Amino acid sequence: MRFGILGPLLVTGGDGAPVTLGSRKARALVALLVLDAGRVVTVDRLLHAVYGGAPPAGAANALQAHVSRIRRRLGADAALVEFHPGGYRLAVRPEEVDAHEFARLADAGREALAGGEHAAAADRLRTALGLWRGRALADLDDAPGVAAELDERWVEASEDLVDAELALGSADGLVARLRAMVAAHPLRERPRALLVRALAAQGRDAEALAAFEEARATLADELGADPSPELRRAHLDVLAQAGGPRPRPLPQWPNAFVGRERELDELASALKAHRLVTVTGPGGIGKTRLAVAGARRHPGPARFADLSPVTEPEGVIAALRSALGLRDDDGPHLAHVRAALAEGPSLLVLDNCEHVVEAAAEVVHRLLAGCPELRVLATSREPLAIDGEAPFAVPTLPVPAAVALFASRSGLASAPDTASDTGSDTASGETMARICAALDGLPLAIELAAARARALPLDELARRLDDRFTLLSRKRRAAAPARHATLHAVVAWSWELLDDGERATLSRLSVFAGGATVAAVERVCGPPDPVPALASLVDRSLVQLADGRYRMLETIRLFAARLLDADEAERLRRGHAEHHLALANRADPRLRGGDQLEWLARLDAELDNLRAALRWAVANDPVLALRLCGALAMYWWLRGHGCEAGATCAELANRIGPRPPESLAEEYALCVLTAAGAGADLGEHLDALNSLAATWTEPPRQPMLTVLWARLAGPRPDGRLAPPPDALLDSDPWNHALRPLSDGLRALHLGRADDAERALRRALERFRVLGERWGLVKTLAELAELTGWRGRRDQALAYLDEAVELSVQLGAPEDTAELLCRRAEWHARSGTERDAENDLRRALAIAARTGAAARVARAHGGLAELARLRGDLATARAEAARALADTPAPGIRPPEAHPRALVTLGLVAAAVGELDEAADRLRGALDGRHALIAATATEAVAGLAVARNEHRDAARLLGAAVALRGLPVDGDPTVARVAGAVRGRLDGASFDDLYRAGASLTQDQALTLAARACQ
Repeated sequence: MRFGILGPLLVTGGDGAPVTLGSRKARALVALLVLDAGRVVTVDRLLHAVYGGAPPAGAANALQAHVSRIRRRLGADAALVEFHPGGYRLAVRPEEVDAHEFARLADAGREALAGGEHAAAADRLRTALGLWRGRALADLDDAPGVAAELDERWVEASEDLVDAELALGSADGLVARLRAMVAAHPLRERPRALLVRALAAQGRDAEALAAFEEARATLADELGADPSPELRRAHLDVLAQAGGPRPRPLPQWPNAFVGRERELDELASALKAHRLVTVTGPGGIGKTRLAVAGARRHPGPARFADLSPVTEPEGVIAALRSALGLRDDDGPHLAHVRAALAEGPSLLVLDNCEHVVEAAAEVVHRLLAGCPELRVLATSREPLAIDGEAPFAVPTLPVPAAVALFASRSGLASAPDTASDTGSDTASGETMARICAALDGLPLAIELAAARARALPLDELARRLDDRFTLLSRKRRAAAPARHATLHAVVAWSWELLDDGERATLSRLSVFAGGATVAAVERVCGPPDPVPALASLVDRSLVQLADGRYRMLETIRLFAARLLDADEAERLRRGHAEHHLALANRADPRLRGGDQLEWLARLDAELDNLRAALRWAVANDPVLALRLCGALAMYWWLRGHGCEAGATCAELANRIGPRPPESLAEEYALCVLTAAGAGADLGEHLDALNSLAATWTEPPRQPMLTVLWARLAGPRPDGRLAPPPDALLDSDPWNHALRPLSDGLRALHLGRADDAERALRRALERFRVLGERWGLVKTLAELAELTGWRGRRDQALAYLDEAVELSVQLGAPEDTAELLCRRAEWHARSGTERDAENDLRRALAIAARTGAAARVARAHGGLAELARLRGDLATARAEAARALADTPAPGIRPPEAHPRALVTLGLVAAAVGELDEAADRLRGALDGRHALIAATATEAVAGLAVARNEHRDAARLLGAAVALRGLPVDGDPTVARVAGAVRGRLDGASFDDLYRAGASLTQDQALTLAARACQ
């Protein structure tokens, strides 16, 4: 539990919920126990706290009753209030009481202040003061006088914090606070002395002197006293420096510093360990703001020198002299600067060194040698490259911090954590996140975009970011230096500092959308050798080297790409596309073997480049684009990129038309099948594939063709695509394993369960030999269905456990979500409902995170069915309705979530007597292209027949479900309930005859019977 008296009395339980203590007497009693937490409080003190100076007769017994009631209200923590012979004790640690924690932090802050550790003092004092929620014991006006003592400690800690912040150079925000403190405590001298110092630190000498005179007069009139030594010293300091030059204070900004807490902690550690820390990064990354914020936390005085106006090397010393407040007659020599910095421990912030980096490095080297207690915090787009330097590279802002910055600067709500009922705030937050990610998390770009957001809708702003240099071109009137006024100016400044070779390499590197290895850069961008220029660009913060790849921020990449001439751009982009085609061709066969994960990772690293290469090829070289589609088909399938790739493939198919280029029939087929699988309407192209199928007599070069064709044609083709030709299944090792998988799936959907199981076991054996995980996942998932139907549920769950593990290894989140939904079904049928719900919740989270709408719908459908089995029909109906709403528009094959949800809704409607609605729902679920779901729907229709007293029809329908599936589901509770009801109304022989009659039907006949029963 936690106890608070720094404000109204507050007691909170371990769950964070407040504890209601009851009457004022009970709260006064608790307050006194809290004040002396850990110590015994005598009965006399407690009686005085509760009743004042004249407790009534029997007060001791009443006190005991109050304590008993308090213990009851504390519930499980009642033992914290202990009885002792002399009184009572609250048995809690001091850190569980806000007043004790405040005292500890305030004392530590004052100790750090006395030791000159101003940053540490400020941090501790801010934390201490943050514990206050108002006046101490504000709801107990007649509480013990300790409330006044606590308030006095608050005032002292507030004064200490101002003192620490003044020492850190933070004067601008303090004057208003100090004036308020003086008004509240006019006879306290320390706030008045601090006010004089704060005004003087801002150069407001006349106001500082006036503040002293006001203090002197007030003290004389009210107390007949002279100013204290502290107040007199502040006055003399103002007189001594009035009119003369002053050291330049750390810069102040009118807005908050957002999103760099981790970097500030790391920078503090770097400054503690090194005398020279150089903050590096590209323009607009926020180097100056970070350095200044870090300097404010640093103990001891800090000085700030801005080198941005310096145009000549010798101007570095002049800028330092001005920053330190040295008079002109002190001369331009470094010796005077060194003398000013050698007086004691200090920090020099040297900002914007990149354009005079050699001169700055020389000056810093000499200053550090001559000033043993000096530390230097430099900012530059490249390191100073001198001994003892610790470079500190500033990262881009992660998306949450970037959104917070955007929201702060634009004045809009950052909605990810503040969603309204309408969802509009959430949509705004998602759009902000999209904008910030597109701008690389670059603070300056985000601030410029935030300014645009005041006059442009967020969606429109996001849409225009491809032309960000025009969009973010409006100058900020207060931007200083001028190169920070627009996004173009920021990047152009860095460009101007490069030599010709570096500019050429940077512009050529822009062809890589997702970074590149050195080998890729050499192949696409050379000659000449780009490596020396790359090293220099890394030093200058324009290129980043991480995990063996050279990358640029998208903003820099777009700037550099605009400077390529048309002929060179064409040559580079073709070379880039051909390079990545070669990579995809090398990877494709390896995706079907034991080193599958390694090659998936290689293609993952190049995904942005592969996308860019394909986009360019579709527009400029459709033949090359077809080859790339063919080589990537397996990768897209394994990684769940089918919908994204489908849009590009549809565009390419329409460009090529229904006649494939010579010798590229397979690549054309893969392109069309990928597009059609994503829902594209490519009727004439499917007709072209049917014509091609009749001519194929050789096994394919692209085994993935078999999978995509079989998936779209299905075992019951009623669309435009014919079944896959037999020639597609041959002796390629992966195809050799794929053929029994295809045979098993076909047999399963045709209701031949025994044939399906034999084929799937052959496939399982062959995929295990290959070590190919995708085939294993698909085979295990289908075997789990069959073994589960046969009643071997432990084996089914074991198969699914292995499939989930393999899917996670593959990094296939959509498949993982689907498998979790399947496993949940068997957990539910096995009675382990908690495991079922855990799997469905996990599937829902994975699917939502990856934007897999069909899997989101599938998970909601699973939750609906689980709720129905539990008897919670309202939840079942709501979750099933969500599944229908979340189901994406169907392509060639409708998503399975839709008919599954309709089955659940039909069962719920039948259970509450809404038989017409049940019939409508189940009729919609009887989709012949999902024969296995149609079997479940038919069993539900049998239940509907029972509700209508049509028991003979119900018996036939139970058999018809077996005709569709190939075997009954052993132990299914819904089927068992329906069969029991039918047997209760029919004699055993009649039931068996009708059941066998239904089971002997063909699939088409079974579907017709079920559809008629829904009329």
